[in-house]
Amino acid sequence: MHKFLKNKIIETIKILGLPEVEPEIEIPKNEAFGDLSTPIAMEIAKKLKTPPRTIAQDIIQSINKSSFESVELAGPGFINFKFKNNFVFSELENLLKLGELFFTQNIGNGKKIQIEFVSANPTGPLHLGHGRGAALGAALANILKEAGYNVFTEYYINDAGKQVEILGLSVYIALQNLFGKNLKMPEECYKGEYINEIAKELYDLYGNSLQNKEFDEIADFLIDFSYKKMLNEIKKDLDDFGVNFDNWISERKLYHTGEVQKAILKLKELGFIYEKDGALWFHSTAFGDDKDRVIVKSDGTYTYFASDIAYHKNKIERGFDELINIWGADHHGYIQRVKAAVQALGMTASQIKILLVQMVNLLREGKPVQMSKRAGTFVTLRELIDEIGADTTKFIFLTRRHDSHLEFDIEIAKKQSHENPVYYVQYAHARINSIFVKAQGEPERFSGELFNEDELRIIKKVLIYPMIFELSVQMREPHRITFYLQELAALFHSYYHKYRVISENDELTETRLSLCKAIMLVLRHGLRMLGVKAPEKM
Repeated sequence: MHKFLKNKIIETIKILGLPEVEPEIEIPKNEAFGDLSTPIAMEIAKKLKTPPRTIAQDIIQSINKSSFESVELAGPGFINFKFKNNFVFSELENLLKLGELFFTQNIGNGKKIQIEFVSANPTGPLHLGHGRGAALGAALANILKEAGYNVFTEYYINDAGKQVEILGLSVYIALQNLFGKNLKMPEECYKGEYINEIAKELYDLYGNSLQNKEFDEIADFLIDFSYKKMLNEIKKDLDDFGVNFDNWISERKLYHTGEVQKAILKLKELGFIYEKDGALWFHSTAFGDDKDRVIVKSDGTYTYFASDIAYHKNKIERGFDELINIWGADHHGYIQRVKAAVQALGMTASQIKILLVQMVNLLREGKPVQMSKRAGTFVTLRELIDEIGADTTKFIFLTRRHDSHLEFDIEIAKKQSHENPVYYVQYAHARINSIFVKAQGEPERFSGELFNEDELRIIKKVLIYPMIFELSVQMREPHRITFYLQELAALFHSYYHKYRVISENDELTETRLSLCKAIMLVLRHGLRMLGVKAPEKM
């Protein structure tokens, strides 16, 4: 419906000779104001310095009203549209005829987008913040692919630097304690049960051969063994979460292939590197950063930022049109320097988007959940998946905008009621499927005049799904689909309790089955976009 309306507005603007502005279509907060609305008159008024209500009246006067019940001016210049029922029914017919093809929109035109997400240090199990980022990245990849983008997903393995060294040291101390020593774990070391598990595996594999070795003698071996062990665990957890990547790229490899050095040389050639106090600095303030950044310290060692520059240079050289990085909220201070590096290397600021994911507050019956014994300081994604399942976890992670805090109550997530959002949506799909099983088939036709006001309201809700999907794509916000699915499921469950779908009246039954089929198509598509199953029975 929104595309039809948009085209009608564009036609009218051309007829009136008004400035060409892409019409924004909105859903009125109050359905009494109509089905859809546009603030286009106010946008044009800014350009013409003309009262917006005057422009709105001209558009209302000139637009072809054959498909509209009413076209009305509201407030400072909004135009509200209510569609005729026969137009709504023709759109429903198209949906039933085309199935999921009705939702297909080629917004991307094959544009290449790389989404880098999770990218957790392989120094411990994934926590809930990583899980939330994984759910967001996977859903974003799904909706962008569906919208015609060429999407490439990637996990950047932080397998170089201080953190993996600390992992190796932590395992070394735990291993020596298995040999009967009583070494104290330093404050900066990792202390979860998983450290003891790695140490025990080394003990079982190599016995006493590692007993009298100093850390420096076996550091490289311990680091390599430990981080690979953790990386395999991360891969398994993500696979069980239903999140997969097209590529895993190693920070170590960037150093070994000389890409870090090449990136610094490139920036030097471009005039963005200078020397001060024996260190090499990147002139990031030239691109809006609040201060310049060290990339090689005075002792000759690289900062973390050096390999990040090399990684983004690598991304750019692979020919992506847009880069999307999904990071934890604690990386907020890192955004400007990375954007500066990307711009220095030839991309525009608009070609890189950095989405920050806020942490998850895990509750049980409203009370904070105690820390995990295995991880030491946090509850792991694996523990949550094992307790409530991947689908439930993923859906709830996507019930809020990524940069807003999320409270996740495990007991609510287990409930089989309207309080549990994923159950409510999946149950709507399963319930409709059971109706079709009972009806022994799917509808072949419907009679528009048999639809009542409640059914008409649901049909209109179904028909705005392509608009919600388009907004999710344009704003890079999959949670809009999650919100919408909950609202649609609530409408269906209310309808199901109020009306009998299958009755003695065959024509009415066919008509109501048609409505159920349309709802089912939307639920199935929306859940698929979120990476969540649409069960046939529950």
